[in-house]
Amino acid sequence: MAQPLMPHATASWLVDNTSLSFEQIAEFCGLHILEIQAIADDTAATKLTGRDPVRAHEITLEEIEKGQADPDYTLQMLKGPEQVRRTKGPRYTPVSKRSDKPDGIAWIIRNHPEITDGAISNLIGTTRTTIAAIRDRSHWNIQNITPKDPVTLGLTTQRELDAAVAKAAKAAGLEAPVDTRLEGDREALITELRAQRDQAVRDAEAIERGEAAPAEPTAETLFRR
Repeated sequence: MAQPLMPHATASWLVDNTSLSFEQIAEFCGLHILEIQAIADDTAATKLTGRDPVRAHEITLEEIEKGQADPDYTLQMLKGPEQVRRTKGPRYTPVSKRSDKPDGIAWIIRNHPEITDGAISNLIGTTRTTIAAIRDRSHWNIQNITPKDPVTLGLTTQRELDAAVAKAAKAAGLEAPVDTRLEGDREALITELRAQRDQAVRDAEAIERGEAAPAEPTAETLFRR
C-alpha cells in the first residue's frame, strides 16, 4: 500500500486536525500505533511539524470524513509519492567519492581489460575522455592514481560489476571467470562423507550378520545426540 511522502509529519497533522482513530492513522501512514500514540501524547523523540496530506494531494477531505464516520474504514490514498528513477544519464557520485574515480577506473582497466570504455563509464559515472587518459597514462594525475576495487570504494555494486564483466567476456568470446578456490575442499568433503556413509552401511550389515558388535558410543556421538 502506498504511504505518504512524510509519514510522521502527516500522522502529526492527522492527529491534530481530525478525529480519525489511531489505528486508521497508523495504517494510512505505515506506522506502528505506538508511534501515533507518542505523537498524540507529545512524547515522540522528535518534535514534528504537521504536513497536510490534503494540500499534498495524497488524500481528499471526503476520504477523511468517511474515516471519521466509520472507525473501521480504511483510508485510501490518491497517489503515492513519485519514485526516483534511474535515468540514462551519467551515474551520480557523491562529491566525497569523486576523487576515487580514477583509482576505480585504473583497477577495472588492469583487472578486466575486456570491459569497454562505455561500460566503465556506466559503472563509474565518468567520461570516456578520462578513461582513455588513464588507459594511455596521459592523465594529469597519473602518478598519484592507485588501482583500487571500485566496489570497495563505493563507486558501484558487486552485482553491477559482475554483470559488466560477464557481458564483456561474452562479447569478447572469453569464458567468464569462475571462483574455484573452494573446489578442492568441496571435493574432499564429499569424498569423506561418502566414505563415512559406506562404512556405516557395512557396519550395519555386519551387525545384522552377527559378525561384529555395535561400537561403543564415544563422547562425540553422545554429544551429537
